[in-house]
This record gives sequence, structure tokens and C-alpha cells, in this order.
Amino acid sequence: MGDEEHRAAIAHMAAEARAAQRLVAAMDDAAKAAALNKAAAALREDAAQILAANADDLAAAQAAGLSPALCDRLLLDEARLEGVAAAVEQVARLPDPVGQVIDRSERPNGLALSRVRVPVGVVGIIYESRPNVTIDAAALAFRAGNAAILRGGSEAAGSNRALHAAFTRGLTKAGAAAGAVQLVPDQDRALVGAMLAAAGAIDMIIPRGGKNLVARVQADARVPVLAHLDGICHTYVHAAADPDMARAVALNAKLRRTGICGAMETLLIDAGFADGAGLVGALINAGCELRGDGRAQALDPRIIPASAEDWGTEYLDAVLSVAVVDGVEAAMAHIAAHGSQHTDAIVTADAAVAERFLAEVDSAIVMVNASSQFADGGEFGLGAEIGIATGRLHARGPVALEGLTTYKWQVRGSGQIRA
Repeated sequence: MGDEEHRAAIAHMAAEARAAQRLVAAMDDAAKAAALNKAAAALREDAAQILAANADDLAAAQAAGLSPALCDRLLLDEARLEGVAAAVEQVARLPDPVGQVIDRSERPNGLALSRVRVPVGVVGIIYESRPNVTIDAAALAFRAGNAAILRGGSEAAGSNRALHAAFTRGLTKAGAAAGAVQLVPDQDRALVGAMLAAAGAIDMIIPRGGKNLVARVQADARVPVLAHLDGICHTYVHAAADPDMARAVALNAKLRRTGICGAMETLLIDAGFADGAGLVGALINAGCELRGDGRAQALDPRIIPASAEDWGTEYLDAVLSVAVVDGVEAAMAHIAAHGSQHTDAIVTADAAVAERFLAEVDSAIVMVNASSQFADGGEFGLGAEIGIATGRLHARGPVALEGLTTYKWQVRGSGQIRA
């Protein structure tokens, strides 16, 4: 398939998506919710086929030498698949953002103005590893009145096809247009390039995956992009932190699931914190490799020296960089210098310090006395998320229904003309 054929294939999918999106946008709240509930039921009905396809993908990934962390991202089992279906039902229960009035005003000349939420249109989602993204993205895009063109990673190709087939069967059973959710059928990377170049045919691209994927999308796209590049998440243990809380939060933030973007990658320990040795010791004893500066190494001889690159590395594994800092000012300076504006947390019993950290740390998500693993749309009550955005335009943090809408101005007059 040459470049012209790639462009033609994506153009054809986008045209189908555009036609379907007009129909989806015209569906009322109850109809969209009913279609998603049918899709969730179809996922459960097709569980055997989906899990068999996933087992094949996982075996191939392990044979190819994919890391345990990436294999964990790829894995679907009965519990995870049930979670995927339940997330679709949760999205169905969420309030429909389409048609919501953001604000109203009236001009002195009598013109009545309102801003109303509308779908973005045709959304392209390019993602890696996690097959659940196929369904998260499809459900959120559809609920917000959009059409979606999905392009998953080659390592999950079989899983994605099985998930997509079940989901679209459920949608169409409820009378929705099949073209509302399409899966790029070929793993040829040139098709990604065709999606990125499809300005006017695709309205927004959302990449979800590793740094190389996101960097390529941000560099090459001619379509607006909503994304985050890295998840360099910090937890700062302040001098006034409760030691038991600090230990519980740090262990969970790093080790609950090491392969997610909200996993802690750098631990900052205040020089005034009384139990620094106990904190790092608990992490090491739990199986985490620690790489630290000289002051951190002094807390435990098992900490190996950190390189300059460690402070900006998203390990996605049981590896953690550790630094000792002199107060909240130094902690925030470290985060500003090395963070990715994704998720940063403080553990402290000092309310004033906590409020300062919330106000001054310039990240999409800032937390107090909580694990960074809560950086997730579902945990925020948004339903399944389509990704985390760290930019400053349109949406920031977990991107769910509201982030998949834009707005238009509606102006109601009574015959006014402009002088």
C-alpha cells in the first residue's frame, strides 16, 4: 500500500465517520445510553473470544521479549474485562454533556448569548499496549456525540479486533451507525501518518502510549492534538508528614501498578522528615530499586547513585529516583525543573504548606496526602478516561466526556442590526 492508498483509506474511514457522527450527534441522551449498555452486554457475551484473542497476543508479546510491565498493560483476564464492561455502563450513566449551557448573557441591545457544549466531531485515537483503551475511547467518544477512528498497537491487534467487534455489534443492535466507531484494520505505520495528516477530515487526535509515540504525534500532526508526553510524577514527603501515612502513600504510589502514567517516578524527602531511612527501607524491602543523590544514599546503603537522566525518566517499572530536599521551596523547584506537569503530590500535616503546594505546583493534577495512582478519570468520577492531558489548551488532567466536547455560541435576537 503506497502513500496515496494510505491517505485514501483514512479519507474513506473519516468520511464514514463524519456521516455517522451527524447521526450520533442527533441521538438523545437515552438513546446513547441504551446503545452503550447494549455494547457492554455484547462485551460480556463475547468474553470467551476476547480473552482467547488476548491470550494469543500475550503469548506473542512474551515470545518477542516484551517487558513484564508492558505485558501487564496488555493482559486481559475475566476481572479486567468485567471492569471494561462495567466502565462502559458507568459512562452510560454519566450526564450527557452535549447541549449543556456553559453560560448565558444579554447585551445592552437585547441580543441573548449562550455558550453550548457540542461534540468535537471525528476524533482519532492512536494508542499502544492496553486493549482496554479501545473500549474506553469508543465509549467516551460516542457518549459525547463524536465518531472515533481507533488505531491500536500491533502487540494488541487481536484483542482490539475482538473488543471492537463486540462493541460495535452492541451499538448497531441498538440502532446506532456502525461507522461511529471504526478500527484501523491494518498495522502499517504509514496509516498513522495518514491520520496525522488528515486535517479537516479528523478534528482531533489523542495519542495514548509511550514517549516515542506521543512525541511522533506531536511533531508530525497537522490535526490538533490532546496529549501528555511523560508521566514524571513526584511525591514530596514534607517534614510534617505522618510517617505511617508517608510510607503507605509512597508504597502505593510506586508499586501498586508500576506501568501506569500516574505511578510515582521520583520521591522527594524533606531533610527535616524524621523517618527518611524507614521510608526508603520500606520501598527497597518491597522490591523497588532506588537511585538517589548523595543525601538519599546516606539514608540506606542499598540506594545506588542516580544519574542526571534519572530525574527525567519515566521508569514504568519497580525503579524509583530519590532526592533529599531542604523544604517545600526546594521540592517545588525540583518538580518544576524535572517534572512533566502530569501529577505531583505532597504528604504533610501542615495545612498551610499543603495549600501552598496546591497553588504553586504547575501540574495538571496536584494532590495532598493521597497516592498519585488516583490520577485516573474513573477515580475522579468521570467514568472511563481517554487519557491525561498536560497541555494548557482545551482540556487538562483526565480527559473524559467534557474534554471530548467543544462549544458554540448561540445568539438570539429580535431583529437587531449593527450600526
